[in-house]
Amino acid sequence: MAYIELKGATLDLPIYDVRGRSLKKQVLRIGRRNSIAEDNDGVVVVRALNDINVRFENGDRIGLIGRNGAGKSTLLRTMAGIYSPTIGTVESDGKIVPLLDISLGMDENSTGLQNIRLRGLLLGMTDAEIRAKQEEIAEFCELGDYLDLPLRTYSSGMRVRLAFAVSTAVDAQILLLDEVMGVGDASFLHKAQERLEDLHRRAEIVVLAMHANSEIRRVCNKALWMDRGQLQAFGPVEEVVAAYEAQV
Repeated sequence: MAYIELKGATLDLPIYDVRGRSLKKQVLRIGRRNSIAEDNDGVVVVRALNDINVRFENGDRIGLIGRNGAGKSTLLRTMAGIYSPTIGTVESDGKIVPLLDISLGMDENSTGLQNIRLRGLLLGMTDAEIRAKQEEIAEFCELGDYLDLPLRTYSSGMRVRLAFAVSTAVDAQILLLDEVMGVGDASFLHKAQERLEDLHRRAEIVVLAMHANSEIRRVCNKALWMDRGQLQAFGPVEEVVAAYEAQV
């Protein structure tokens, strides 16, 4: 069965574009509270995650909670393999699909149909899977003949519809989501919400970050509270969310 486990996962991110003595001193002064320091080469380094130990298993629906900058998105990217821990490990079994930037990999000069393939391949779908799902994706996004036109001719709402339709066509065992994805106009919202919930049901493990605690309570059975890159609490959703709300 699918699982994902972090053991002592610590992530240091170098900030290479901090230039100038006064700016560097200011960043380091702030860092006394926020785990920012210099390495041996004088590069400013931010400790984005600090000694995370947690395991998610089949049936888990995890809501990541915490203030902006708490490390929720960084944790998702580390689980997805986008970042490798500086210290510790991330172990998993099962196909991981990160829906962290639904437009990633799409090309302005390619048609809608070509972008279905590009985005599908980036999400780990095979050519056979993409061909099998192309008609359903095209029908869901409701773009009709526009799918034969280059992406540069699309409105922002049309782009999001296409990206959303492709991204939610994947079959994931472990699904990672960063905020509920916007899908453009209100007439499309209900249809998109149903599709997203179906995607949740198909996955064995879902880990999502969002700021709406009511939605966390509705769709998750567990919550993980992050603060300044550290795990504050992990457990039953109501217990952890209530503890978080009492602190903010």
